[in-house]
Amino acid sequence: MPRLPQLTEDPDGLLEETRRQLGRVPNLYATLANSSAALSGYLAMRDQLSKGVLSARLREQIALLVAQENGCTYCVSAHTLRGSRMGLTDEELLSTRAAHDADPHAGAVLALTQAVVRTAGRIDSAELTAARAAGVTDAEIAEIVAHVGLNTLSNYFNHVAEPELDFPKVSA
Repeated sequence: MPRLPQLTEDPDGLLEETRRQLGRVPNLYATLANSSAALSGYLAMRDQLSKGVLSARLREQIALLVAQENGCTYCVSAHTLRGSRMGLTDEELLSTRAAHDADPHAGAVLALTQAVVRTAGRIDSAELTAARAAGVTDAEIAEIVAHVGLNTLSNYFNHVAEPELDFPKVSA
């Protein structure tokens, strides 16, 4: 049972903006709307990061990996569905959750993402050197950290609020 209510009233138009961006309003967003500041900030960061240098596929893989690392079944479920709709195979989705990818650049992005999550950003120089050797740019490094922050926000919020799962369940 959810620990925070899902809002249906939308005085600031944030739920409608979510519907416009995603085609529907997932329960996470309807619950995060308990604070228009929290939902607005989340949407703004998500929107800005979608304009960055990381591809949509890599952004989705980062979201899935961060959810896996944070043990967030809601987000693992959501990003597994989104990833499959983007063309990721079941094998690629499982590999992503383990921070692996057949493409060396994508694999380096995922390895760095995992290191950032597991060390709370205190990665060692060797991890940064390895990422750069695989072609990860400084802009990508900055966005990886930003995506870790964005996705950790949604993961932790889900842990607190426990919104009803509205995606096919995939355990983290």
